[in-house]
Amino acid sequence: MTASPHSWRIRAVQFGAVALVAALWEFAPRLGLADPTLLPPFSEVLKQLITLLSEGSVMKDLAITASEVALAFAIVAPLGVGCGLLLAENDYIGRVFKPFFYFLASVPKSVFLPAFILLFGIGFGQKVAFGVFQAIFVLVISTVAAVASVEPELVKLARAYGASRARIYAEIYWPSMLPFIVEGMRLGVIFSITGVVFAEMAVARAGMGARIATWGQTFQMPDLYAGVLLVSLLSITVNEALRAYERKVGKWRG
Repeated sequence: MTASPHSWRIRAVQFGAVALVAALWEFAPRLGLADPTLLPPFSEVLKQLITLLSEGSVMKDLAITASEVALAFAIVAPLGVGCGLLLAENDYIGRVFKPFFYFLASVPKSVFLPAFILLFGIGFGQKVAFGVFQAIFVLVISTVAAVASVEPELVKLARAYGASRARIYAEIYWPSMLPFIVEGMRLGVIFSITGVVFAEMAVARAGMGARIATWGQTFQMPDLYAGVLLVSLLSITVNEALRAYERKVGKWRG
């Protein structure tokens, strides 16, 4: 399927915006509009990024962060979806516990980090646990919204024709809910990355968050910005992969 002219114009504007930011970043320190010791030119940051990618220790830290995020997401995805289904399907439990999820979703999760450090220490498990905690609320809320998106008339019609509960879930609930659930997972994995990196920056001896914190404390600015770019590229790659799948499963909605 060929892209429409409208989508090509959108892509062109997006590319132009990125190019403009890169150009401003490049020339602001070179023209004296920004302190080059605090904001190195974009080309120097890119050069340092290539250097970091060739360093085994940096790639090891990136692998540690990626493994923490992957495990956190593997835990939170079924847990969040399961809790969301329970809250949406059981009226009594939903009335009791949904307000707690909405309340905690509005609270900055960083305030809970000291408690996670005391409970789980400063090792691998604490980063995973905080990544789960950071993401679970958006997954629960998106799953509740997914259940609400199912047309009740279709469910009534299926029951009238004698469809079993399992078949109703497989043929009505799941196709209707899947785009919303994938969207929640897409947002959830971003929250997991944020939580893991933040926890690493606070207290960790390994991982990209620890690297970025060290570079910032020692004013290694090219390394700092290159590390931020590396984590950003990881987040964008995961986000766009899930967004493509989200568009695929939601295509039938038009």
